[in-house]
Amino acid sequence: MRISTQMMYEQNMRGITNSQSKWLGYGEQLATGKKVNRPSDDPIAASQAVVLSQAQAQNSQFALARTFATQRVSLEESVLGQVTTAIQSAQEKIVYAGNGTLTDVDRASLATDLQGIRDQLLNLANSTDGNGRYIFAGYKTDSAPFDQTNGDYNGGDTAISQQVDSARTMQISHTGTAVFDKFTSNAKPEPAGSTQETNLFKILDTAIASLNTPVEGDAAKGEALTASIDKANRGLSNSLDNVLTVRADLGTKLNELDKLDALGDDRALGQTQQMSDLVDADWNSAISSYTMQQAALQASYKAFSDMQGMSLFQLNK
Repeated sequence: MRISTQMMYEQNMRGITNSQSKWLGYGEQLATGKKVNRPSDDPIAASQAVVLSQAQAQNSQFALARTFATQRVSLEESVLGQVTTAIQSAQEKIVYAGNGTLTDVDRASLATDLQGIRDQLLNLANSTDGNGRYIFAGYKTDSAPFDQTNGDYNGGDTAISQQVDSARTMQISHTGTAVFDKFTSNAKPEPAGSTQETNLFKILDTAIASLNTPVEGDAAKGEALTASIDKANRGLSNSLDNVLTVRADLGTKLNELDKLDALGDDRALGQTQQMSDLVDADWNSAISSYTMQQAALQASYKAFSDMQGMSLFQLNK
């Protein structure tokens, strides 16, 4: 078989082109820090990187969701801390109202204090977040959940939930009913024949009305006042127990969110390492290969240049 000059030329050019392509490829790795810059570089690694990238994006979304959930739960817990203090203040006023030495004027003064506490509690029940959404309204966050006049609940019946991890959806709020119009299962019962009032605002309204009613010189009214104060005392105690139970639930959720955050951080770290193993360049290997390929390419240039200057007469010398 005869080897033509054209064939030799094409073969040498092909070798130079291949060497140049490899050299440029190693140069690109050094420039980008990636060994996989396009799917053709490593189809398997590229496809795995796409799947892993989607997992990273999902993990980031859940991290953002947990941030929102933590803010929401922390805000509710903070508000309920103020509610707890207010109910305890109301309890102190009610206990003092049972003092038999108080006059009608004294009790009216206590009623004024209780009215202030009641208004404070109603404002807390209608608290909003930084975006103007009502905290205790369920999904009806655009309107105040409690009526300012009678304390009736007009909010949503379903508490807000948030998916905070791939397999965890968490309730991140409580409706106003669950906080201000509910007792725990072990609540202090009312005497037989007496109706139990669970609405915190109505409990206070009844107590305020009783304290504003003059009873001096009227034994029957005095007995009714005592019964009303006792009922208010039980109602406030039961309301406080319920609020503390809700706060305990919030504390449990905050603790779980912290653990999920730690798990998400570990997952993100592992995913970052996996992505690095898949697509990041090995600097030592890339530099070494780049240098050797550069030397090989220069040698190919030299050989090709020398070959072009040769003829059959020179080969026969």
